[in-house]
Formats: sequence, C-alpha cells, structure tokens
Amino acid sequence: MASKVQHLGCSIVSLTCTAVALGASPGVWAADTEPAVGFGGLEEVVVSARKRIESSQDVPVAVSVLSAEQIRRADLTSLEKVAAFSPGFTVGRASSGSGAQLTLRGIGSSSTSIGIEQSVAVVVDGVYYGQGRIIQEGFFDLSRLEILKGPQALFFGKNATAGVISITTADPSNELEIMGRAGYEFESEQSQLEAVVSAPLSDTLGLRVALRGSTMSGGYFKNVAQPVSYNTFDIATGAVTPHTAQPTDKDQPGEEEVLGRVTLKWTPTERLTATLKASGDYNEVDNSSWNYVIFKCADGVSTLNPDYRCKSDFISHQNNMPADIAASVPFAKSDGALYNRYKSYALTGSLNYELDNITITSVTNYNRNNNRWTCDCDFQSSDNNTWATEDSTWRAFSSELRALTDYEFPVNGMLGVLYQKTKRDFYQTVIFAGLEDSSVAPQYRYLASTKDSFTEGETFAAFGQLIWEITPALEATAGVRYTHETKDSWHAQPYNNAALLAIFRPADSADGLGFVTAEQTFENWSPEATLTWKMSDDVMIYGAYKTAYKSGGFSNSGINSAFSTDPAADLTFEPEEAKGFEAGVKSTLLDNQLLFNIALYSYKYEDLQVDFFNAPIFAYQTVTGDARTSGVEVDLQYAPRALPGLTLRGSINYNDAHYTRFDGPCYAGQTPAAGCTLIGPSGAPFQNLDDQDLGMAPEWTGTLGGSYETRVGAGLRLGVSIDARYSAEYLASGFGLAASRQDSYVQLDAGIRLGRDDERWELALVGKNLTNRFYVTGVNDGPSTGSGTGTPAGIIADQAGYAALPRTVQAQMTVRF
Repeated sequence: MASKVQHLGCSIVSLTCTAVALGASPGVWAADTEPAVGFGGLEEVVVSARKRIESSQDVPVAVSVLSAEQIRRADLTSLEKVAAFSPGFTVGRASSGSGAQLTLRGIGSSSTSIGIEQSVAVVVDGVYYGQGRIIQEGFFDLSRLEILKGPQALFFGKNATAGVISITTADPSNELEIMGRAGYEFESEQSQLEAVVSAPLSDTLGLRVALRGSTMSGGYFKNVAQPVSYNTFDIATGAVTPHTAQPTDKDQPGEEEVLGRVTLKWTPTERLTATLKASGDYNEVDNSSWNYVIFKCADGVSTLNPDYRCKSDFISHQNNMPADIAASVPFAKSDGALYNRYKSYALTGSLNYELDNITITSVTNYNRNNNRWTCDCDFQSSDNNTWATEDSTWRAFSSELRALTDYEFPVNGMLGVLYQKTKRDFYQTVIFAGLEDSSVAPQYRYLASTKDSFTEGETFAAFGQLIWEITPALEATAGVRYTHETKDSWHAQPYNNAALLAIFRPADSADGLGFVTAEQTFENWSPEATLTWKMSDDVMIYGAYKTAYKSGGFSNSGINSAFSTDPAADLTFEPEEAKGFEAGVKSTLLDNQLLFNIALYSYKYEDLQVDFFNAPIFAYQTVTGDARTSGVEVDLQYAPRALPGLTLRGSINYNDAHYTRFDGPCYAGQTPAAGCTLIGPSGAPFQNLDDQDLGMAPEWTGTLGGSYETRVGAGLRLGVSIDARYSAEYLASGFGLAASRQDSYVQLDAGIRLGRDDERWELALVGKNLTNRFYVTGVNDGPSTGSGTGTPAGIIADQAGYAALPRTVQAQMTVRF
C-alpha cells in the first residue's frame, strides 16, 4: 500500500505539478505547466489527507491543493488571501472573541466567543491549532496547503466538523539553495522582504532558515473619523470632565510583521527521519477592527453618527481612546492609540521510522500565542463611544503517535493515539457610558467593567483504521476515533463601576454567583467507512460515510450578568456533531490532458453552536440547533499536449446549507410581524429558523481561469494567468437578517511574470480583486444600535461587516543562487 504512493515521480514544489483533486476550484490548485517539458498534459501532486502520502487523484477525500509555486505566484500568504481565491471557503476577520470566523460549505463558528473552537480546523505540520487567532499568522515558505472539505474527524480529531486547512512547511533541500524576494504592494504601500537559505550540513543533516518582514506605509481602508468629545461623569464627586478622542490612523491597518522559521532534518539511515521546526511570528496593526464597515443601516446613516453614511466602501470611522484616560488603563497604549499585537512561537518535532512492514510516526508540539488590543468597539466615531482592551494567551502541548502497516496480505491498518494539554488566560477591560470613579484604584478609574477568565483543557484520543484490498481495484476502509476531553474553567468580573452593579455581577457577589466555575467532561466516538473502486488507471469512484465532533466548552469572553439566575449555564455549551455521506468520481482523461472530478455530499449537523447576545439579561449565550448541508461540486481542467504551457480551468459548486430544527435568537430589532414570536432562554426573544439559510452560505460559487507560459527569447520565459471567482448572494448573518445580505459578485485576479529559464531571477506583477469588489465575510450588529426586539416598534441594528480586501497590485522580484 505505502509503496504504491512513495514513488509518484512528481515533486510537490515542481513548476510542472498540477493538483488533481476533487471538490476544489481548479483556479485554486491548477499549476502552470513548465514549457521546458515540452509535452503538456497534467501531472499529479501528492497529499497527506489520510496521514499518509498519496496521489490526490487516488485519495477518496474532497481536497484542494496549493503548491509552493502557486502560493508564491498568487501571493497567497495568509488564510484570508487563500479564502478569497477559493470557492466555498471564507474567513471573516473579527476584532474580539475568537478573532475569526472560518467557514466551509456554509458551516462555520461565530467569532463572538473566544471559547468556541472553529468548525474548520487549522493544522500546521501535522499539529492542530485550535484558535481563530491563527489567521494572524503569516504563512510563507510552504511545501503545500490542502483544503479538506467535509467532516475529517478520523485523522484530524475534534473540531473538524466542516473541514481542515492542512499546511505543510518546506523542509531542507538536498543542495544549497539561497533565495531572496522583494515585494511592494501599491494600494497599502507595503514593502516586503523574504529570504530562504537551505543546505545540507552533512550527508545526514540538513538546515533551512526562512525569514520574512513587511511594513506598510499606507493601508487598505481609509479612516475618515473626526475628533469627538467623550464626557465622563465621576460618580464619587459628581464632576463632569470632557475628554477628546482623536481619530485613529488614517491608513488602516498599517501592518508591521516579522516571521521566522528554522528547520533541522536528520536522516541517519534510510529508515529514520527526524525533523525539528522552530517558528516565531510578530504582527502588529494600528486597529484591531480595521476591516469593520457599517455597510447597511435602516435609514442609510449610522444610528450613532449622522455624518456616517452606511455604504459598501472601504471606509471606516474609528477613534483612539482619549490619551488622558488611556494613561491608566491596563493594556492600553499611553497615547490611547488603537492597536492589535500578536506574538507567537512554536516548536514541532517529528520522527518517522520505517520498518519492513510498519511505519511509525510521532509528532510532538508546543505552541504559545499572546494577543493584545485596544478596540474602538462601536466602530462609528460617536460621542458616546465604547472602548475596550484585552490580553489573552493560549498555550498548547500535544503529542501524537501512530503506526501504519504495509504487509503483502489484503488487510492492513493504522493505529494511533493523541494527547493534548491546553491553557487559556483571558483578561478584558471595557469603557462605556461616560463612567468615572475617582475613589477607586487608578487603573479602574475610567472602567465600566473587567473580566478575568481561565480554561485548562486535556484531551486523550485513540484512532484506528482497517484497510482491506478486496481486489487490486476495490478497497474498503473502516475506522473510528475515540475522544475523551475535560475542560476546567473559571470566570470573574473583578471590578465593576458601582453604577453598573445592577448589570454586571461582581466577583464577590453576595449571592455567591460572582465567581463562576465549570468542570466539563466530553466523550465521543466518530466512525467512518469508505469504499473505493479504481474503475481504470484513470477513473476512481468512491463513496464514504463520515462523522465528526466539535468540543463543547466555556465562553471565557462572556458576561456574568446580574440578571442571570444561572451564570454557569450561560457560559457553557455542549458539543457539536456531524454525520453524513459523500460520493464522487475522479478522472483524468484524453491521455492525461483533461481532468474531470465530481463530488456529491449530504451532512447533518446536530447541536450546531450559535453564539448570540441575550439583551434582556445583558449576556452572551451559546445555543444549539440542527442543520444540513447538501451539494455537488464539479471541477474541470484542460492542459493540451498540442500547446504546452497552457492550462484552462473551471469549477461550479452548488451548496444548500440550512437549519433543519432551530428555535434561535431574533436579530436585533426584529418585530413579531417578521417572525420574532418565541421566548428563548432567560426570556430572550426567539424565532423559528427551520429551513432558514445558514450565514455565509451562497448556493452557487464557481471559478473560471487559465494560465499560459512560454519561452520569449534566449533563456527567458513569460507567464500570464487570469482567474475569476463568482459567488451568488448570501446572508452574512446566521439569524435570517435580510439587511445582512451580500449581493452576488465576481472577483478577478491576474498575474504576469518574466524570468530566466533556470529560475535565477523573476519579475512578477500580481493583481487581486481587480474589480475592486466590496463584499463582507461576516457581520455583527453595530453595538448600541437596534432596539425594540420582539415588539412592533423594533428598529433593526446597523450592520458592521467584516470586509474583504480591496484591489491590490503587488510587484515582486525573486532571485536564486
């Protein structure tokens, strides 16, 4: 079995490699054909979708693949850029909570709670990174990136109910490699430098060092806020003091980033390979909510600022915290400037030992990240503003051990175990309502409330799979993953302004409910089975039954409301589960010139986790409902031998994602006439959302594109590419809110490059979203807007959308030695 996939004859970083994968846009994974080959046609790429190296056309998984060259040439150096290039996958950057909403096939997790794990798992070098803040990481010097669609619990564990983004970084090369790259993006005025040095240190030891740094002189969004006055009322003395909130930086986000990775690879024998990777990331922007745009309002203008016209444009209205207030606020900059600073590091060690018929693999990792910010949390530049600061730290240790057999008889298998230990520390301060108290400690003087929370998690998992080669053309697999998970948490609000004790319950509350603790235990069995028929060397048919599980948990960033009678129930939530079927055909036809893949799927999601703000008790709560996604994905790619260097590609995807059973929250301002007629937990106004579309779930998406590369002179080659991505309309909100509707759009990307045949140098120009199309990848109700929910007098809240990037054009120069 393993021997069949270890000699594919195709380097995953080769210019000639084309991923031939099911369920992906060819615009995502179609590589350029190297004209020096002179034969045209498609070539394969390998993937690790089943924790073993296989041809992408042989693996019965809906997987899209980006090669190292594609990532570089299309400037796909972040998860947001990958999503903007990939139909069916979206990333919504959020300022608070988990920091992101990742969605595949319409299934994603709200960004409003830091305790909710993403339904789309991100895995780097075989290690699960469970936090939405992973989008702050810049990804570079990669070997490949795989997008695995649908439940992936057996091999990737918990929190992969929607799919997996699997990222593999580059290893040391067998020969000396020195690469330098300089780039300049004109819209944001971003300068970027990258360097890679890779070399064998001996016959058995290799070293690779990769560094990247970037700085912006401008930005993608323009902040047009004006100075506003913020008056505070001192409850100790009755004095009213005016403060001035200056506009934050005009150009957003003003990113500064430094990344680095060092890799050592030791192969003392042909059987043993040991790899050690150490990486670090420092990223700072001048506003945690730089991409928030109030794009829809009931009256066309902001509720909080009549000078702010709500429209779909790359414009923001945000102000710094007044400097005299910021001087005493924890985690605020002394001048009150908005910011988001992310720091992380990781250490990963892997061992691969090949016996005669068994391959043993071990992957051990420790990673830590810290995120701090100051947020203008109304996003609308008003004189009754809200600011907050936050400091959160995530630490995780994990170790996985697995064994894969490759005996000559028909039945083989894989067996593995995983242990993971995690810790989250969370602290937040909030300023609003013009409150001040000069009688308290200086760090609390201007605060309305603080939150302090902690969660420690421990996971043990065991998984196994039997692989039965019924005939040389027919294979059946069956496996299961068992997960046992515990989470021990606490939450407190150490300080609350005395005027707000009727809203925020203090840590030392007399009713004993101020210090909330939770000890949670979850168990799950996730089975799956697959039947694969190799109809011919060029055609494979498969069918699969899959299940998946996502952690329950604790909302560290939630609110302990004085109106709540059961704070522990408000802050905890149950696991999410998925099950269903997928079937497909993968084929390469016309003498390996034409790829045709089709996949059909239908999955049921039980207890889908939905976070919302319960206005009657002034608390965030997570409720659950059931949903279903069903669809079909078709991909085509054509690389004619008659015209080497030409690749044409296209895809069309249909996805129906809707609630099947869900009495869920009303959207802010929803009236009884609009369906807000039910009573939910703690008296929250609810509605029946059965058959309602999920958020971020367009029915139709598709791509169309092509690339051509040819020699243009002695030792020179020219390459051009163009790709269009289409999305039908969709609701950005998961609560059926028509005001959150994003219209259909087409995004156009293109590139041109000129370089030497031997790749010693290359000049390139890469354009993304050349139509400058504004669209949102998630939405929040504008804070302090919307009223009368559940009454005939309801007024719909302003819609703050997470806007995707505008038109960008980057010039690149690459040199190799």
